[in-house]
Amino acid sequence: MKNIYIRTIFLFLGLVLASSCSDYLDKESDTELTLDGVFESKTKTENWLAGCYSRIPDPTWGYTRSLGWEIFGDDMTPSERWRQYDWQVIPFILGDWSVGSQWSPGYWNSLPQRIRECNLLIKNVKPLPSQNLNEDEVRLMIAECRFLKAYYYSLLLNTYGPIPFSPDEITPVNYNLSDLQVGQTPYDEIVTWIDKELREVETILPASYSDGRKFGRATSIMCKAVRARMLLFAASPLVNGNSDYAGHVTKDGKALFNNSYDANKWRIAADASKDLILSAEAAGHKLYTEMNAAGKIDPFLSCQNLHLIEASKGNTEVLFARVNVESGEYDRHTAPGGAGGAGGYGVTQSLVDAFFTANGLPISDPNSGYIEGGFSVNDGYWTNGLTKFNEVKSPGLVTMAGTYNMYCNREPRFYLAVNFNNAWYTDGDNAGKDKGRKLEFFNGAKDNNNTHDAPQNGYLARKRTDPTRNPTINYFAPRHGILYRLGEAYLNYAEALNETDPSNPEILIYLNRIRERAGVRTYTFGGTDAQNIHVDNDQESLRKVIRMERRVELCTEGIRYHDLRRWKLAETVLNGPFYGMNFNGKNATDFYKRTAYQTRVYRKSFYWFPIYLAEIEKNPNLVQAPFWDK
Repeated sequence: MKNIYIRTIFLFLGLVLASSCSDYLDKESDTELTLDGVFESKTKTENWLAGCYSRIPDPTWGYTRSLGWEIFGDDMTPSERWRQYDWQVIPFILGDWSVGSQWSPGYWNSLPQRIRECNLLIKNVKPLPSQNLNEDEVRLMIAECRFLKAYYYSLLLNTYGPIPFSPDEITPVNYNLSDLQVGQTPYDEIVTWIDKELREVETILPASYSDGRKFGRATSIMCKAVRARMLLFAASPLVNGNSDYAGHVTKDGKALFNNSYDANKWRIAADASKDLILSAEAAGHKLYTEMNAAGKIDPFLSCQNLHLIEASKGNTEVLFARVNVESGEYDRHTAPGGAGGAGGYGVTQSLVDAFFTANGLPISDPNSGYIEGGFSVNDGYWTNGLTKFNEVKSPGLVTMAGTYNMYCNREPRFYLAVNFNNAWYTDGDNAGKDKGRKLEFFNGAKDNNNTHDAPQNGYLARKRTDPTRNPTINYFAPRHGILYRLGEAYLNYAEALNETDPSNPEILIYLNRIRERAGVRTYTFGGTDAQNIHVDNDQESLRKVIRMERRVELCTEGIRYHDLRRWKLAETVLNGPFYGMNFNGKNATDFYKRTAYQTRVYRKSFYWFPIYLAEIEKNPNLVQAPFWDK
């Protein structure tokens, strides 16, 4: 019998020093098993594997409140007064962030725990013929754990940069303290290992499972998706030739970042994204669309429901999902107070401004037709094709007479992402039947009670919310959380291809697939007409339109912040006043004013999370993340 004891569910951190060593060694016999006791049982083995999956982030409520990626960026903004409810990232975006700041996801400690559990399963799992656990299933379990290890390392790498790295090591109970006092491994070395590991594992895992109960388990497509996103980041300016990190070295002088620009990294990233796209499409994945009565794409229902319809019901755009998520809490906090919601989780004015007008042009273009001030005289309908959007009020209605012109004549994705004053809001009454009304965001009105549970800058988030929710009776429709989808892969490929081969026609092909689904005019190198918008065939022009499209298509999905980081734009874009409408305005004259509701601080150090001070003090071989010790 192996003389290694474990707690039934989770194990002591093995990769880095942890503060819970005494708790781990303080065993209680009624809650412990030997490793043999686990892996002699099919049920316990499966439970162990489920525990290995448990640190996959929740891309609904978990991202927003705990991880905070949308809040770190310039997409979403919670009520600042929610910091009293332990929204830890709110002080961070205001510059109140130090090496001693608490961050509850605790990747530095928690992800190595799961990596260690994966290693223990890989080492100890075995067929149990008498319990119907055969060799093929064991082989898949091992491959799943290899995928999870690589995925968790990619999360660590993306958060902290260079980290201590011992991918196959299992720290014994009777370890020597010095064995754990290891320094970081250079960034590119870890990228190379993850890349190789995922390419090997994808040859073992299936592209999908016929058994619906296995939805969410690792697949070859998930391997390719994680790999493609990681390689795009690795090719980007933050870590590809960034001279800012020239002096960031280990204690023995080894460079932790490669400071020489390597153009080939963009080619590798482009190839990985193209491989993902072709493999995903061959496996049956495609952009989610719903058709209107004329047999054309309905952009409203397509872009709305791609975040709500599950894969089992036909949403094959999903490449990687987490099954158990807290979508109800996301729906509650984005619902207006007058409908029983928490009503303080909104979007920024910069996101409002990022959406195109109905003719597909940015609001800065003099031909866009954008008008900011004044109010509409008539109701506004989507006239570029039939849609069932807003059936409760009137099919195709997007704005009502008296709407501030800023919100009129905008593209479909705008109305699916932003709830603004005077927008039509559908909620359920106490009988569960649909009804509707206009949102009232003036101070003292139905949806602005001037407390922490009110839209602090005059907007609430709509994207990824369930239109059938009813907080007054605690009804929230369950759904999966999407971590990777095919639409992102198209945009990743277009970006990487433009950086390595800017004349390649496939750039516009994949960019336009996104715009076609969204119901806006596509791009062409020819002239502008009723169906197309001219864009110059040069790298900088294409880079601009690709980045604009990413901002709109992927908004509020936890991606924008990492885009700003990897482009080295965060210290500019996220540093300064953030605007919205005037929360304190009690009438139209006072409310509809661009008003700074918050001033954010973003320092050069913020590109990477700091290593918690206690870890630095325990391990003399660690070096702090760049600029945090200055």
